[in-house]
Amino acid sequence: MLPFSNRPLWLALLALAPASTLPAQAALTLSVDVAAPGKPISPDLFGIFFEDINYSADGGLYAELIQNRSFEYSPLARREWTNLTAWELTPRGGRGDLDVDGAFPLHANNPHYAVLSVRDTGEVALVNEGFDGVALRADEDYRLSFFARRLYAGGRWDGKKSASPLPLVARLETREGAVLAETSFVVTEDSWQTFSATLKSNATTPAARLVLIARERGGLALDEVSLFPAKTFRAHPNGLRADLAQTIADLRPRFIRFPGGCLVHGNGIPNFYRWKDTIGPVEQRRQQANLWGYHQTVGLGYFEYFQFCEDIGARALPVVPAGVSCQNSGHTGGTGQQCLPLAEMGAYIQDVLDLIEWANGPSTSTWGAKRAAAGHPAPFGLKYLGVGNEDHITPGFHERFELIQRAIQARHPEIVVIGTVGPAPDGEDFERGWRLADELRVPMVDEHYYKSPDWFWANLARYDAYDRSRAKVYVGEYAAHDDKRRSTLRAALAEAAHLTALERNGDVVTLASYAPLLAKRGRTQWTPDLIYFDNTNVYPTLSYEVQRLFGNNAVATVLPSTLRDAPTNLAFSTARDSAGDLVLKLVNGASTPRQLRIELVGFTRTSTPAELTVLAHPDANVANEDARPPAAATLSQTITVSPTFEHELPAHSLTIIRIPHAP
Repeated sequence: MLPFSNRPLWLALLALAPASTLPAQAALTLSVDVAAPGKPISPDLFGIFFEDINYSADGGLYAELIQNRSFEYSPLARREWTNLTAWELTPRGGRGDLDVDGAFPLHANNPHYAVLSVRDTGEVALVNEGFDGVALRADEDYRLSFFARRLYAGGRWDGKKSASPLPLVARLETREGAVLAETSFVVTEDSWQTFSATLKSNATTPAARLVLIARERGGLALDEVSLFPAKTFRAHPNGLRADLAQTIADLRPRFIRFPGGCLVHGNGIPNFYRWKDTIGPVEQRRQQANLWGYHQTVGLGYFEYFQFCEDIGARALPVVPAGVSCQNSGHTGGTGQQCLPLAEMGAYIQDVLDLIEWANGPSTSTWGAKRAAAGHPAPFGLKYLGVGNEDHITPGFHERFELIQRAIQARHPEIVVIGTVGPAPDGEDFERGWRLADELRVPMVDEHYYKSPDWFWANLARYDAYDRSRAKVYVGEYAAHDDKRRSTLRAALAEAAHLTALERNGDVVTLASYAPLLAKRGRTQWTPDLIYFDNTNVYPTLSYEVQRLFGNNAVATVLPSTLRDAPTNLAFSTARDSAGDLVLKLVNGASTPRQLRIELVGFTRTSTPAELTVLAHPDANVANEDARPPAAATLSQTITVSPTFEHELPAHSLTIIRIPHAP
């Protein structure tokens, strides 16, 4: 955030221009009753939604630098993928082979491994360039680990196999072959051994590679070949990429919904996201193809999700399948919903109940003990649980959702179950989902909408008339899609206007999260997204800045206010935060400045300093560009306010006025 003394030239000129060249709209009066007790709203209102789309997890937030580390890629994700995708055998004076086998797996959930063999004297190298290169920083540590077993020494078909040890060299190299770090190992056992070392890179590069070099005749089995930066977020092993995680933390989200999205109910019943397959040692987790066309190692699993929530002070909001698959399963054009057989629903429901015990049970309970064994003896304190995502509300869905919801209600009435009402803010699934929620008294439903900026402006009153006796609302996925799905200021301000409406209705809309959260440049299936990144940089959008400003100016109580003859392109919320500060949020969607007279009814001070924060640009079509300063900077200064004062809202702007401890 820049102080006004460092304002960009365009804003400085705007402030100095004569009034005749800046035709402001006629003054409007916003009257705020600051003496009123106000209406309490959800303390968890603004959060984030993480789905493993756009390479958000593997190759993204999950800090693993090696691609296909367990040799489990398959054409189920992409037709051209095999178990050896991302790996290359490179002779360096010797001859050898690279194969895949499954005779001696590390674990039933990790059935494949690589066999590296050397047929005669000379070096043979196994190379992995990670996800579009392995990014390294000079003088920083990287933790290498892998499993290996000796299959044979000497010749594979020798009458009597040698028991000689097999040396293995591990290097970090540039693509040109310059050595950045090196270490050596010796494989001596015919059963699986674990190996690890710390490598310090002697240079910075965005595109290094890991090279494993065998030098003696023989055959080695290799699996779970892993390379992590030592500097993960909060220094957790098997942790998160620090800069991406911090960018998310800077939003100050009150909750994190995970792991999806459509990812949850998957591409058919076998592709359900099963939480139990994502906990425990990473080499024992069951990997699978991703509905979005790539692979999930599930190294970023339920423990890591909950740990991240705790690290940044956010509630965990996991989502489980509702016993049905995605209706788009199997290339069926929306008719592919499969229902888990009713005979299997009892076991599936127990899995859901076990999740609650894993998250909240004492360390002496069956599943609480597994959480404790992973390093977290205390309960995580799960409150919310999503069941289903954008499902067709069919009779099969209805029956299975009801079984799950009633079981949770009976065993864990403290858990807030969140149902689904389809992928749109209206239509058949929306109406059927709401009828189901009414029938079952579901505590909360999940509404989704991806619409134009104009739609958001036109629907600011959407929740004003919602029946407060029905289910609460979680706006689980939304985004304003501007021209060509660009993350423009126009879109960001439409979302800001939407957020003011959610604050005003924060008694019925208790949770909200933009979607999608992350997208890797060159690996993106969906736009727009909140945060873009590559291997070395993070590129927040203007929509991100809006979310950050609302997250860092969260409020607790909405105050009554009036704005007579309010135009359709002006939105506002008037509220107090938990510390007693008065927070005014004002969004001007017009292409001209707007004069606003603000009356603070019941304000007892003659004048007082206030913090003014403005995000604005005269061109609503601007968007952030990678590696360049923000297209519209957020600026701040201290101003003086009184019981009645006037303020000009710049064209295309979000303005926040914070008055500390306003009486």
